[in-house]
Amino acid sequence: MNQIEITILTIILMIAIGYVLKRIDFLSEKDIDPLNKIVMNILLPCMIFSALYSSDLSLIPKLRILPFVILASSLVTGVVSYFILKKLNFDDKKLWSVLVTVMIANTAFMGYPVNLGIYGSEGFLRAIFCDIATMFIFILLSFILVLKFGGTVKKAIRKIALFPPLWAIIFGILLNILNIPIGPVLDNTINYLGDGAIPLIMISLGLSINLSGLSRNKAMVGFTSVMKLFFFPLIAFFIVMYLGLVDLQYNVTVVEAAMPSGMLSLLLSITYNLDYELTSDCILINTVISLITLPIIIMIL
Repeated sequence: MNQIEITILTIILMIAIGYVLKRIDFLSEKDIDPLNKIVMNILLPCMIFSALYSSDLSLIPKLRILPFVILASSLVTGVVSYFILKKLNFDDKKLWSVLVTVMIANTAFMGYPVNLGIYGSEGFLRAIFCDIATMFIFILLSFILVLKFGGTVKKAIRKIALFPPLWAIIFGILLNILNIPIGPVLDNTINYLGDGAIPLIMISLGLSINLSGLSRNKAMVGFTSVMKLFFFPLIAFFIVMYLGLVDLQYNVTVVEAAMPSGMLSLLLSITYNLDYELTSDCILINTVISLITLPIIIMIL
C-alpha cells in the first residue's frame, strides 16, 4: 500500500469514526458547531502558525503564485456558474447560496490533512499559501453579499478582522522573518494544539454527513458537485500548465483546487440569510463525493 492510499484511507477512517459516533448517539449534529469553533479558533490557527514559524520563508517568491491560481480558478468557476444560474432564472438568494459553495474550496479543513499526509511538511506549506486565496475569496464574497443583501460594511470588516487563521498566517510569517523566539513552553503548546486539528476536523466532517440532502436538492447538489469537484480543478490544471508549474507546486495546487466546498460557505449563507439549508446540503454531499474524486485526481497526478 503506497502513501497516497494510506493517507486517503486514514482520512476516510477518521471521518467514518465521526459518522459512527453520531449513529450510536455518542455525539450528535449539535456537537458540530462547538467542535468547529475549537478547530477554527484554536487548533487550526496553531497548526498554521507552527508551520509558517518553522518554515524556510525564502521560498515565498516561489510560492506566491499559488494563491493566484486558486483565486483565478474560483473566479472563473463563479462567473460561469453565475451565468448558468441566471439563465435558469434562479432568484438571487438561491443563486448566491449556490455560488458561495462553488467558489469557496475546503483548502484548510480537508486540504491541509490531505497534503500533509501525502506530500509532507513541504506540501503542507504550499497548501497554506493556496488557502490564502480562499480567505481572500471569503473576504470578497462577504463584501458582495453585504451590498447585495444588506448588513453593514463594518460588520463584514469585523468578521474578517476577527478571523483567527488570518492572524495565524500574519504572526507566523512576521515572527519567522524577524526571528523572534517564542520559547520552548509556548512552542510545545502550539505544536500540541496544532496536532489535534486534523483528527477533530475529520470527526466533525463525519458528524456532518447527512445523505438526505441528496433527495431534497438533487439538481443543485449535482450542479455544485460538477462545478466544484470537476470544473474548478480543471481550470486550475490549465492555469498551472500554462504557468509551467512543476512538482509540488503543480500537485498541491491542483489537489487544493479539487477540494470540496468549504464550511466558510455555510457561514456566509447563514450570516446573510441565504438558503442555508441548500448550501449545507451542497457542501455535505460534495464532501462525500470528494472521497471518491480526490483519490482519483491524486493518483492521476
